[in-house]
Amino acid sequence: MTTRKIAVVVGALFIVQMITAMIGNTLTQAFVNGNPDRTALTVGVALMLCSGLAVVGIGFLMYRVLKGFNQKLALWYPLLRVAELAVSTACGIYLLTQLEAVPNSMLWIYIPTSIGGLVFTYLLFVSRIVPQPIAVLGLVGYALLLLGVPLEFLGLLDMDTAPGMIVLAPGGLFEVLVLPVWLFVKGFNLPQRSLPERVRTA
Repeated sequence: MTTRKIAVVVGALFIVQMITAMIGNTLTQAFVNGNPDRTALTVGVALMLCSGLAVVGIGFLMYRVLKGFNQKLALWYPLLRVAELAVSTACGIYLLTQLEAVPNSMLWIYIPTSIGGLVFTYLLFVSRIVPQPIAVLGLVGYALLLLGVPLEFLGLLDMDTAPGMIVLAPGGLFEVLVLPVWLFVKGFNLPQRSLPERVRTA
């Protein structure tokens, strides 16, 4: 797979993971709030799983590109995306089998999401494979998400309400619009000398 194709696939996966996560979370939350429809619950959990698989795909595809700049740090990105999938899957299975949600399940998912996102956007920033303002938007978004987790655990913030959703806005804008559009239109700005050999010749 060429780096141009990787950019397009990664952009598409970011949109897929966001849409499936939003719909899946809406369906599962409706069940938690009293909707007895088990079919909708199953679909919701399945969509959350699809979202998790999409982020793992993003992680491994981006590792192919980013390892040419910092291999050790780049490896953490797919590992954290796998951790995100594992937490999401465990919460989904618990909900399906016990018919009740893991307390603060989304917050537990947000922890590997935000840490992995910070690794990812830091590497985007230092490598300059996308414009640095895009990377900064992602850094701010993931930092706010990570900050929001302890604040919500302490009861100082609710990211499901309008004021709390402000914390999610920069990261959402980065993932579903700004980065995907750039990847679709421009792809990665990769100096030939910095590419891993396997990517250069793919």
